[in-house]
Amino acid sequence: MSSEYYDTIDHLQKQSVDADYILGWAGGYLDNPAREEQRLTSAYTAGYADGKAGHTEQAGQFTIQ
Repeated sequence: MSSEYYDTIDHLQKQSVDADYILGWAGGYLDNPAREEQRLTSAYTAGYADGKAGHTEQAGQFTIQ
């Protein structure tokens, strides 16, 4: 596995991004199936889409204050 995966997860955690976004990003990046419908959140869905695309463009919308 490339260091991009680990570096991105580390960066997102240091930026206090919502855990659901991070889990979604990891799932999308690794091409895992998405969560079942009743467990989807907007943060997870955005993270999953960003992970599939290989970027973190929406992460700023899901930072924890």
